[in-house]
Amino acid sequence: MFLYEKKLQFPVKVATPNPKLASFIISQYGGPDGEVGAAMRYLSQRYAMPYVEAKGLLTDIGTEELGHMEMVAALVHQLTRNLSDEEVRNNASFAPYFVDHTTGVYPTAASGFPWSAGGMQSTGDVIADLTEDLAAEQKARVTYDNILRLSDDPDVNNVIRFLREREIVHFQRFGECLRLCKEKMDAKNVYFTNPAFDSSPAPQPRTGMAKG
Repeated sequence: MFLYEKKLQFPVKVATPNPKLASFIISQYGGPDGEVGAAMRYLSQRYAMPYVEAKGLLTDIGTEELGHMEMVAALVHQLTRNLSDEEVRNNASFAPYFVDHTTGVYPTAASGFPWSAGGMQSTGDVIADLTEDLAAEQKARVTYDNILRLSDDPDVNNVIRFLREREIVHFQRFGECLRLCKEKMDAKNVYFTNPAFDSSPAPQPRTGMAKG
């Protein structure tokens, strides 16, 4: 159960609409390394985690990513509100998005490819999932870096810098969690057994074909 607080984790107050910039920032809403995928990934992975510390961390960060979704959506909304027909027509990068979604907030990449669960994974394996999470945070940080290279709006950049910093913190926390999980596992079999699934210390390979 989630309790919703009606305020953003960091204030979003954009003074100047900029649909071109919005067409870049939307990637951190529904792009391959965006906040929608992050929230879905972590909140799904937590169920198979055998250790309470890892389960709690994935819940905490997954919940925070829901808040980051709101922040990115608020940026896109404020950058595209009250646009004139001429502003839309004269913006080649935003016009294709406008055709499909007007100024609604839709989970898609800057390239136009819509969000898909095919861009995330939940394997039920401790090492595999936490390693993916580390990579996901770094890829999100890179995307925020790229947005900062393209943006000259201080109202936007303040929000993007905050989100970028949170990706770094999440990366550090996932690294700590991975080390903790390895300590709890049999060090000799840390890449061979999955404590979320395997009941014996080392699963034995099959030696023959099953008879029908």
